[in-house]
Amino acid sequence: MSRLFWDVTVLREEVRDLARSYRLPADVRGRLVLSATDLACPEFEAGHPVRLTSVFDATHDVPQLNVTLTAPRAARPLRSADLPLTAPETSANSVTWHIPLPGPDAGPYGEDRAPASPASLSTQAREGDEELRAALARADRLAAEHRMLKHELAETNAGVLALYVQLDERDEQVRKAHGQVLRELEDALRPLAPEIDGLELAVHYAPADPAAPTGGDLYDWFALPDGTVHVTVVDALGHGVRSTRGAVTVTHAVRTLALEGHPLHSILARTHHLLMPFNADLMATVLLVRLDPATGDLQVASGSHPPPLLARDRGTPHFLEASGRGIGFPSPGSDAVLRERMEPGDLLLLYTDGLTESRRDLIEGESRLVKAVEQHAHRPIAEIPDAVAAEMHTVVLHADDTLALALRMTAKVPAATATRDVRRLPAQGRRADKRSIG
Repeated sequence: MSRLFWDVTVLREEVRDLARSYRLPADVRGRLVLSATDLACPEFEAGHPVRLTSVFDATHDVPQLNVTLTAPRAARPLRSADLPLTAPETSANSVTWHIPLPGPDAGPYGEDRAPASPASLSTQAREGDEELRAALARADRLAAEHRMLKHELAETNAGVLALYVQLDERDEQVRKAHGQVLRELEDALRPLAPEIDGLELAVHYAPADPAAPTGGDLYDWFALPDGTVHVTVVDALGHGVRSTRGAVTVTHAVRTLALEGHPLHSILARTHHLLMPFNADLMATVLLVRLDPATGDLQVASGSHPPPLLARDRGTPHFLEASGRGIGFPSPGSDAVLRERMEPGDLLLLYTDGLTESRRDLIEGESRLVKAVEQHAHRPIAEIPDAVAAEMHTVVLHADDTLALALRMTAKVPAATATRDVRRLPAQGRRADKRSIG
């Protein structure tokens, strides 16, 4: 069938009759009528005709009706996008729909099928209502499916969220257990403060990451046979267990050499040569301090480590600059031993760079450290390292392991008794993220 049309009403009814003859579903019929009307109306308004052609195609597994609307005098290409019934085949002036037929008895007009009679106005209205009802039913069905999908999606999301919560809780439990084990290992590595007449000691340690409390900042303190107190502060390169292992090997090597009686100025170089064959990647800054409580004599040897800060009982704190290179550095060892004398009431603060470089400015950090020590030097020794660290870390731009160790002379003791009363303090409780020993 091929026919030319000049009127939209006639075209609409022809399309509807065609769809009825092939028993197309009401919703497909309505979409085809609307699509043909949308394409033809601009042509009719311009005074141009349109041609409607229908072909029955039985060459496919499912017979189909091919309907083509052509605008021979169209001034511009037909708008085929966003039609109610999608048209898979288009050209500049024509649009073709390939519509699968609903059943085996559907087919073209033939000897056994009479052409449809013209529909009355009541029939047209009834068919229009039928098409509308079909469209509304489809819309209602899609809305119901949409609500069901939203409900199922909400249930799925709730289940996934609950699973994530459970996994996060388990991860948190594992992290806490892991952190507890590491804290216990760290506590085992950190020596208790020796109790020595005329001398007070305290320490603060805080890891860069509280969830992983191991790090490369480590200290060691012990009394030598002659009554002097030896203190080692180590900052091994890196973070975590690997840096802890490096710091432990350094402190153990230094302790062994010190107890063997090697001079203070030679210990760093000897430590380097002892450890390099076993750990060529090891790099660590080291600070060595010897203090005789009987005389107040103080010796400092440094290997690339931040200088200790000496705060006199009266006077402005000042840094004790001792030159040298650390373990794993070129030309490792101390250049010389710096000597000072401490008096009762004097305070010595040893630390790692995590204390002074938290704001990424070493000069500014050292200036703030002097002020912090001046402010807190009068406090009980057990409070000083914590208070100084808190003062220095009000703003942290660069998180790093932090160690602050304080020694204060209380009174000079006679040389005859200096080697006698060296006792160990009992084990003390330690906090999860920092420890104080006083």
